Amino acid sequence: MTETQGPAHKKNLSRRRMVIAGGAAIVAAGIGTGAVANASADDDTSAARKPGGQGEACYRLTSETTEGPYYIDADKFRKDITEDKEGIPLTLRLKVIDSDTCKPLRNAAVDIWHCDALGIYSGYEAMSSGGPGGGGPGGGGTPPSGAPTDAPTGTPTGAPPSGGPGGGGGGHSEPTDDERYLRGTQLTDKHGYVEFRTVFPGWYQGRCVHIHTKVHVGGKMTDAGYEGGHTCHTGQFFFAESAVLESAKSEPYSTSTTTRTTLTEDTIYDGSGVTGGLMKLSYRKGRMARGVVGSITMGVDPDETHDGTDL
Repeated sequence: MTETQGPAHKKNLSRRRMVIAGGAAIVAAGIGTGAVANASADDDTSAARKPGGQGEACYRLTSETTEGPYYIDADKFRKDITEDKEGIPLTLRLKVIDSDTCKPLRNAAVDIWHCDALGIYSGYEAMSSGGPGGGGPGGGGTPPSGAPTDAPTGTPTGAPPSGGPGGGGGGHSEPTDDERYLRGTQLTDKHGYVEFRTVFPGWYQGRCVHIHTKVHVGGKMTDAGYEGGHTCHTGQFFFAESAVLESAKSEPYSTSTTTRTTLTEDTIYDGSGVTGGLMKLSYRKGRMARGVVGSITMGVDPDETHDGTDL
């Protein structure tokens, strides 16, 4: 299954529950004080409170998604994954909890990986450059005169050509280079938290703006990376359209000539808000370029195996 295929699992979510993080997102250094714009899913007030809990609402499991073609095994344990890549600073504050007990998962390994501001994935630069559509990342063309509007310049039809972003010949693709920017892994603390420093992702044809993630449990950290255990969650994080449009006003995002797919047009996002991976974003209104904070809680079943190929 490629990234652009619509998985049949979208309407078949588990009946077990998850906790959606309560409270506001943290304020990242560099954002400063003043008016803050929040872009997130609508609050779901229909969920019941967990008896004896701490006031956090329990929902279903976080949605499982396809792994995509550009995953590389966890071997970079680090908080800052930017490697000097240009883009709007993004602080990701993630929490992992057991969807049944609603308790934090300690020492779970959280992987994240995503493209850069122009749609390029590290490890796959040769496949990303000159991507689908001719005007894609590295594909040349004349820069746009302004930022994208609410509607993209054209709705993609069918899957992108094999080998381009979102393609990959129907499964995992082998890396084409040794670059590893915008990839990293961390172990959750006793409260289930990890925090990453990265940049706001760009877009490429056929997919909305997103970040990939995996959660591994039962293994251990070694000199070679995280070994043993199993993958209990494979998912993706998504961004509100208002934030994506705001990001497109800043360079290098504003120089992209790639056709943009909106959140509602995406074939992976299932429309379920936070449960589907839609992040809560905080940034200073009118000054998003200074930095963004994204937060979300992932409700996972540590006893299950979801490696992205079981859909």
